[in-house]
Amino acid sequence: MNFKKLSLSALPILLLALTSCSNDDAAVEETFNYTVPATYTFERNAVTSVDYSGQSSRLLMLDEMGNYFKTAATNGTVADDAFLSEMYTNTNNRFTGTGLNTSGKQLKDKTAASKDYFSLYLGGGSTAEQVSVRALFETQFDNAKAASQGATAAAGVAGVYLDGTSKRLLASNGLEPQQVLLKGMMGACFLDQVVNNYLSVNKLDGGTNKVDNTNKVLLTGKSYTEMEHNWDEAYGYIYGADNLTVTPNVFKFWSSYINQVNADTDFKTLKADIELAFRKGRAAIVANDYATRDAQIDIIKAKLAVIPAVRAVFYLQEGKGKLATDNGAKAFHALSEAYGFIMSLRYTNKPGTNSPYFTKAEVDTMLASMVSGTNGLWAIDTLGAKLDAISTQIATKFGFTVAQAATVN
Repeated sequence: MNFKKLSLSALPILLLALTSCSNDDAAVEETFNYTVPATYTFERNAVTSVDYSGQSSRLLMLDEMGNYFKTAATNGTVADDAFLSEMYTNTNNRFTGTGLNTSGKQLKDKTAASKDYFSLYLGGGSTAEQVSVRALFETQFDNAKAASQGATAAAGVAGVYLDGTSKRLLASNGLEPQQVLLKGMMGACFLDQVVNNYLSVNKLDGGTNKVDNTNKVLLTGKSYTEMEHNWDEAYGYIYGADNLTVTPNVFKFWSSYINQVNADTDFKTLKADIELAFRKGRAAIVANDYATRDAQIDIIKAKLAVIPAVRAVFYLQEGKGKLATDNGAKAFHALSEAYGFIMSLRYTNKPGTNSPYFTKAEVDTMLASMVSGTNGLWAIDTLGAKLDAISTQIATKFGFTVAQAATVN
């Protein structure tokens, strides 16, 4: 299915008139008259100028990897760590989705690989943190294999746990490898690429990109400029696996969680704000209105950062509630999701700082607090004092309350 061609029907558009000033010897005022489409639809010479097929591929690859964990737990089969490693690097044709094996794309080389935070494009080679992050995800493959050997999960024992009607693989510390991978990769790959790479001014304006975009120099054989394409790739990491042609509509990863957070009245404008900023920024690029483009970057960075923050607090509180009503393990699914979303906070980008809302050290401290001790989650305080402390730390940073986040469904 070609996701990049969704929602291309003509829809009403909004006329935008903007002004900006250039600081030369004398201030020069420019007036920009252009339209912001009601959907993410952009064309040049009657051909779409939007392409984020590579991002769609990576989202669908991670979706298949998540399903592999689930199938192993449900069917009682052993999760092959080597197979998962080959999915991570897209080798040996491990995917079933159309075109994924031959796409030339993979997840590993885009994990912790942004221009602003990991500098691969500036000097080449891997940073120590990047190596560590990738190894952490590969450890989840080993944890899944250990948990799928037939044992029943228990304190200090990797195995399968029955949560209602769902079977889940748990590592020996109680964390669910599938959720650490899925939520962690949403941050370390998808979010990092959006806010620290493709929406980085260093990336957008790199080389001759700005001059080429102003003069509408298109990439060879393409209908878009390099700057337009970079913006589209950022968009694709959020919406690239959505399918609006089926009922009910399918939303994946960040797009799905944007919807979930937006469903709460305390955060009801987030979805519209993010979508408008993506559309307005793309329209501004076509019109060479770089001041408006940069303003939209700040909006996207700030609004997207709220999503993992809210979901982390929600799942911490959900896990706390379940700890109080059962023997613990039923809470571990929620706490594993919280763990992954906390990981994602390291890859946020606070406008004006080019730094995350929480430093790596702060994130690592929160994560370590959750699984401290010999048995990790199995030994966590059932009264939830530790979970409350982390929840309050996150909520305070973003200016919402724990109660507000805990009501999101």
